[in-house]
Amino acid sequence: MTNNIAVSVVVPVKDEAGNAAALAREIAGVLQASRPGAHEILFIDDGSTDSTVAELMALRAELPQLRVISHGRNLGQSRGVRTGVQHARGGLIVTLDGDGQNDPADIPKLLALFEQGSQRLGMVAGQRLKRQDTWRKRMASRYGNAVRRWTLGDDARDTGCGLKAIRRDVYLDLPYFDHMHRYLITLVMRENHEVQFVDVGHRARGAGISKYGVWDRALVGMSDLLGVVWLKRRFRGPADTKEL
Repeated sequence: MTNNIAVSVVVPVKDEAGNAAALAREIAGVLQASRPGAHEILFIDDGSTDSTVAELMALRAELPQLRVISHGRNLGQSRGVRTGVQHARGGLIVTLDGDGQNDPADIPKLLALFEQGSQRLGMVAGQRLKRQDTWRKRMASRYGNAVRRWTLGDDARDTGCGLKAIRRDVYLDLPYFDHMHRYLITLVMRENHEVQFVDVGHRARGAGISKYGVWDRALVGMSDLLGVVWLKRRFRGPADTKEL
């Protein structure tokens, strides 16, 4: 492993046996082709009870850039992302969902925008095309995104896409709360950073079952939405600081 880590890919997983190892290999292949040696891959196990951890650990000899970090108990996707960012060595973080539905082949598109973007660019967010989910989940997501856009005014059509790239320093400045991964776009904008969007692919789940239901996500989402509205109102904007 080189110490010159530029990109850290963070993947939170829970009970993703049959998906996680194949996803790790895919990510490694894409990054090895686009930026060899300048990356690491962190899988954050969030209390899996299946063979997810064993399958990932078996890849360590094959993929020396792979790191496996365990919570020991289930703490949620947002905590998994946060743990990964805290342990990451790279200045740029890429997040993906652990079910394999985000296509690693889209990662270079996000990174390219960072290389071409302004200094204000804090995040590049993927927006899924042709989602491979159930009709009920797609409709619930469309409705939820519409309510969120109207309430928060962030112009994002797909905040639920797990494929994002964000500067590590920007992420660590954000206020943390459980489920914050659904509001990263708004929170980054709140700190006066630019957010760009890029269309990405979406794949059917290969193994296992989704960890989210329609109604449980909706109920939690309403209280979170009100909390983010409060956070926006209680922020006076970034400080223009200088050392005297």
